[in-house]
Amino acid sequence: MSALPAIAVLAILILVHELGHFLAARLQGIHVNRFSIGFGPVLWKYQGEQTEYALRAIPLGGYVGFPDDDEESKIPSDDPDLMKNRPIVDRAIVISAGVIANFVFAYLVLLLMTVSVGVGTVDQPGVRITKIIDPNAPAAIAGLQAGDIVLSANGIRFDTSLTTLDRFQSLISKNANQVVDLQVMRESELRQVQISPVGESGKGKIGVRLDFTGKPHRRPVASIAEAFDNATQSFERLVIMTVQGLKQLATNFQNTASQLSGPVAIVAMGSELVKSDASALFDFTAIISINLAIINILPLPALDGGQLVFLAIEALRGGKPLPEELQNNVMQGGLVLLLGLGVVMIFKDSFNLLQQSGLSPL
Repeated sequence: MSALPAIAVLAILILVHELGHFLAARLQGIHVNRFSIGFGPVLWKYQGEQTEYALRAIPLGGYVGFPDDDEESKIPSDDPDLMKNRPIVDRAIVISAGVIANFVFAYLVLLLMTVSVGVGTVDQPGVRITKIIDPNAPAAIAGLQAGDIVLSANGIRFDTSLTTLDRFQSLISKNANQVVDLQVMRESELRQVQISPVGESGKGKIGVRLDFTGKPHRRPVASIAEAFDNATQSFERLVIMTVQGLKQLATNFQNTASQLSGPVAIVAMGSELVKSDASALFDFTAIISINLAIINILPLPALDGGQLVFLAIEALRGGKPLPEELQNNVMQGGLVLLLGLGVVMIFKDSFNLLQQSGLSPL
């Protein structure tokens, strides 16, 4: 039963994405003849005045259909409200609306989480050093010790929020081979410490392990302004993490490809989060929504980003689109590759879950 919330989250996020496309089209007066959530056998179907609405058995996708290429459509091919006959800007809005909807939905989920379950915090400000990894590391040379609490770095104070570790790590990483001024608390004594992170530019390290100053917990928000501020910070952090993860995958594919997860692993992860902490479902929903948005905007065939590339080429050609047959072949080829990758990921995830459970396939 614990898998049901995670499956429901995926279905809702797909609904949000497709609803973005659908509303962007209908609000502009563009004809839409199909709105489907899921793939496979039809579980429920309703024929509206203009659009057929359908719910299908496999909630791992969806689509918004336009009558442009529907041979059974009774709408004349020169109708100005067909998708293909609308200006490039109108079509770009429809194509990008799904991505925008997922971004907006992720932010609203984080805002709802902040208001309903509170703000993550600890009771004491700062970042705790739990271990000096190497006696020759910059931290040891600077005189830092396990148990020290870093209160500020280069004048930037670390408060009681759960972003302190990320902020400190980011500051150290950005200041490789430069002097960083730390304000450190050791046994009620305030100390000033200068340290020089080592490493490549943007990858500075000082050779320590870090932790919060106390056990993380949640407190009610003090004001609606704090709720919006906290949701904004969380949203920015998740977007940056997702982009960095994709960048690492692209630049170091051989070592990071094994970390890719498909729908089965995503559902399993969501199920475990629900077991440990029901409020974690908020974070899970926001993370998956942001990932869905960013992946869809990539300039790859069969994704929204791929269609936007075609529109950009059309604009550069003075409004003359590439041959329709070429576009269809590229998009269909991309769809086949995407579906093939999805099948491979499902088998990979299922095999890994079997191994983790102590079972093995025949």
